[in-house]
Amino acid sequence: MAGSPGRNRRFGSIILSVACIGVAAAVAWSVIGKRTDSQAIAAPGEVTGSIVGETQRPVGPSGLPIPRFVSLKAEKVNVRRGPSSDHPVAWVFQRKGLPVEIVAEFENWRRVRDSDGEEGWILQNMLSGKRTAVIAPWKQGQTVPLLANAQPGAGLVAQAAAGVLAEVEGCNGQWCQVDAGSYDGFVEQTQLWGVYPGEKVD
Repeated sequence: MAGSPGRNRRFGSIILSVACIGVAAAVAWSVIGKRTDSQAIAAPGEVTGSIVGETQRPVGPSGLPIPRFVSLKAEKVNVRRGPSSDHPVAWVFQRKGLPVEIVAEFENWRRVRDSDGEEGWILQNMLSGKRTAVIAPWKQGQTVPLLANAQPGAGLVAQAAAGVLAEVEGCNGQWCQVDAGSYDGFVEQTQLWGVYPGEKVD
C-alpha cells in the first residue's frame, strides 16, 4: 500500500532497440523507500503545469486544471503522507523527469499520483511543467512502435520497450511526438502514461 514505511520499488533497465540494425539504448529509473532528507521551500508564486485551454476539468487554487500532468524537477524528490514537512516521508522518487499527475492542491503542496497509482504529497517547487510520459507501463515485456510519421503504417524508427521514459514534444490528440532514448518519433497517444486521451500538447 502507498505510504507503508520501508516500502521499496525498483524498475529495471529498460531497452529501446532500433529494428534491423541492432542498436540499443538503456534507460533505467527507480524509486526507493523511506528517507529523511531535508525539504526545499517553494518559491512564492511559482506555478507548475502545462495544460492550456482546458475546460473539461475543474480549476484548482493555483488557477490550473485538476487533474493535470507535470514532471519531477529533481533527481531525488520526497513524497510525504500529508501536505506539510511534519508528515513522514512515504517514499523517494529517484528519477528526474518522471511524469506524475497532480490530483489535489493545498497551499504550496501538490498531491500526486504515479503510473502505479500510488499517491502522496510533494512540494510545488519539486515539480516542472515540462511534459514527459512513460510508454505503455501496463504492457510489461512488450514493445510499442516509434514511427517516423503520425500515421499508422509509417516507417519504423524504433521499438520502445514498455516503461521507457520519453520527453513529450507535442500531441495532436491522437499521436504524440516523443524523444525516447535519443530516438525521435511518433507514438499513438493511447500508448502513453503522462498525457490524457485527446489532449493537445504544444
